[in-house]
Amino acid sequence: MMTTNYATLNTTIPGPKSQDLLERRKRAVPKGISNGCAAFVKKAEGALVEDIDGNTFIDFAGAIGTVNVGHSHPEVVKVIQEQAENFIHTGFNVMMYESYIELAEKLIELAPGDFPKQAALFNSGAEAVENAVKIARKYTKRQGVISFTRGFHGRTLMTMSMTSKVKPYKYEFGPFAPEVYKAPYPYVYRRPEGMSEEQYSAFIIEQFEQFLLTEVAPETIAAVVMEPVQGEGGFIVPDKAFVQRVYEICKENGIVFVADEIQTGFSRTGSYFAIEHFGVAPDLMTISKSMGAGVPISGVIGREEIMSVSEPGELGGTYSGSPLGCRAALAVLEIIEKENLNERAQVLGQKVIEKFQQLADRFEQVDGIRGLGAMCALEIVKDKESKTPDKETVGKIVKEATSRGLLLLSAGVFGNVIRILMPLTITYEQLEEGLTILEESMETVLAPQYI
Repeated sequence: MMTTNYATLNTTIPGPKSQDLLERRKRAVPKGISNGCAAFVKKAEGALVEDIDGNTFIDFAGAIGTVNVGHSHPEVVKVIQEQAENFIHTGFNVMMYESYIELAEKLIELAPGDFPKQAALFNSGAEAVENAVKIARKYTKRQGVISFTRGFHGRTLMTMSMTSKVKPYKYEFGPFAPEVYKAPYPYVYRRPEGMSEEQYSAFIIEQFEQFLLTEVAPETIAAVVMEPVQGEGGFIVPDKAFVQRVYEICKENGIVFVADEIQTGFSRTGSYFAIEHFGVAPDLMTISKSMGAGVPISGVIGREEIMSVSEPGELGGTYSGSPLGCRAALAVLEIIEKENLNERAQVLGQKVIEKFQQLADRFEQVDGIRGLGAMCALEIVKDKESKTPDKETVGKIVKEATSRGLLLLSAGVFGNVIRILMPLTITYEQLEEGLTILEESMETVLAPQYI
């Protein structure tokens, strides 16, 4: 038995009860649905998750960025219970409810841009992106869509087409949606040798401009869809000049600029939305994940003249903007304000980056430290000189961390990035213990290589 202050392991992972459920899972659920941890949850609160065998984990995965306000926040639980007692669902397109309007009003107010806006609510991140594309096409009367290398937007046909990572998201799932183009996106850590960051920024901007000459005519493009910080791509933070130049090109050519804030939104980067760091007000913005603190809900916020072009029935869906999701999202916005989560994300991020830098000083394989607010990552490489990605070692570190009571996620097109998505309500003591477990896991996996 290994016991620490918060992470408490009474069994190996998976424990006997989880092993029994794993056998049932194998028979009933396709292996195409992956699982990062081989345990089954019993209870989750704040930044701690307890499994059915009585083991407690510190959560650095945050349900893939879905619980910025923490697991089962009391205020969220309260409003969900209250809503369920009144009514669970009527379908907004059948009989409306005030919470949908109130949430739309608050989102419009929070979204960057000093211009009239509207908001439409949906179910998932992928669905929000799909609808942003629909709206942009309707408005521009064009078909083309530009996304970026290493970008991730979902697993539906259109969003899968827009996503870069072939395995596991696209392999053998074609044919894909037409008129989708991939443009270059900056990756400072892997810039050409001998090129300064400033030179690299100018180079990538030039590449994007040439892309519109050699790959597709801007007059045919309805939307450019950009993650302000790439999520699944490896928490890659672009240069401000790049984001602003892409935005300017969109304005020059009548292209709708869409910020995909599904993983970056709701205080993860130290502001409500990551695009705020780049001084750009997008025409459309997609939101989901931490919006509902675990309750499925998503949305598209955008310029009124763009959002209003669709006719009745052209947008929406049976469960779009569910009453439970709306009430949860309203509670999330209140929690962010009451608990100062934008400021807290910046402090948490600083602490994580400081620890990452210490790890980089200790281990030859730890490099590529980066982050924006509390959206932080590092790369595991063969060595700092070659920067060769080491996916296998990341898998070992993640597995070791799980065995010690830390839920951890990898990312990146090479699978060699360790990303941190802890709830922003995590205590500093819990954060410190989680980072210590991460370091101990690296010691176990990496240290033998230096003996």
